[in-house]
Amino acid sequence: MTTEPERGEPDIARLASVFADRRRVRVLMALADGRALPAGRLAEEAGTAASTVSNHLSVLLDHGLVTVEPQGRNRYYRLAGSEVEGVLEALAGLAPRIPITSLREHTRSAALRTARTCYRHLAGQAGVTLFQQFIGAGWISGGDGHHHPEATGDRLSAPGKGVHYRLTRDGASALAAWEIPAGLLSTERPLRYCVDWTEQAHHLAGPLGTAITTRLFDLGWITRGTVPRSIRITPRGHDGLAALTSAHSRGRSS
Repeated sequence: MTTEPERGEPDIARLASVFADRRRVRVLMALADGRALPAGRLAEEAGTAASTVSNHLSVLLDHGLVTVEPQGRNRYYRLAGSEVEGVLEALAGLAPRIPITSLREHTRSAALRTARTCYRHLAGQAGVTLFQQFIGAGWISGGDGHHHPEATGDRLSAPGKGVHYRLTRDGASALAAWEIPAGLLSTERPLRYCVDWTEQAHHLAGPLGTAITTRLFDLGWITRGTVPRSIRITPRGHDGLAALTSAHSRGRSS
């Protein structure tokens, strides 16, 4: 009978070396919205040849950061789990900013700041604004949606822990009418949130944040953007999001 060798501390340095190559990071970022993509598309995102991206994908596979799914003649790659996306989001908050030197880089940066996915929920300006709408309408209580690191100890680009947000009865009722699953609408459980790294404010996270984002996709209010992880708000979405909480807010103020 064989026994597993005793395991020591995590080899962070070995894993961190994977992120030292910008082309591999671009591959990971291209997969960070949950989609599975073929090697050819990932080569375009990394700005390298198909033969070169294959080597990078091998490294990512060996380190357990991506998985591969054969489909016919193609092989589709995706992140190995939400933990990898969490590492990317945390590193994005800590890393220095690269100077923008081209129109393409400016376009990508603006798209990610406007609206993007983070752990499958809505982030960027759109995610922060929606969270503020929910707070203003009285659907969520417990905080003001702003980042107060000196009071909460929360870090940028990380799941928040210092504010105890909760869904109110009005919020649970409104979201139930919006066809959000009842099991996610507890008024007793604390809501999960993230500190948005571009806006330095809070956006809704966790299962409820994911369910709301899924609902936005189903309604056609948001669609995938051309930049990986970016979200485009449709004209119907602009109108719908503006009206979503306004009637309730008018009722509270009258």
